Amino acid sequence: MFTAITIPFGVKMLFNTVKLKPGVKMEDVELALGEMCNVLKDTYGGDKGGFVAGQVFQFSGFVSEEGSLSGTKAVAGHVAIVTYWKSFEEHEKSHADEAFKDKFKALGKLCTDSKELGYDMLWQGVPE
Repeated sequence: MFTAITIPFGVKMLFNTVKLKPGVKMEDVELALGEMCNVLKDTYGGDKGGFVAGQVFQFSGFVSEEGSLSGTKAVAGHVAIVTYWKSFEEHEKSHADEAFKDKFKALGKLCTDSKELGYDMLWQGVPE
């Protein structure tokens, strides 16, 4: 469950920001996130549904002054869920399935908002 991932070139990346309700702590959402991620991995992984890999990040509170164009505003607590898929169609099909919807609904009860945006990979690389 906690291993390094390899991202093949050409995958679709979905970036989901999940804003936590005031007073909700990371410990409160860990079970909901874990169950949701297991459904993705076990039910839709690889040839079963196009899921390639995923990552979950907790906002650290850091906002880069050097990398931000609009200044540094206060940012509410949130979690970023990054998933990689063979296609947007396979992503949408998995998220319409009741097995996933039930787990996402449990996470939604702890949040004020969730926005998931899809991206086409244009470049990837490592230092030589």
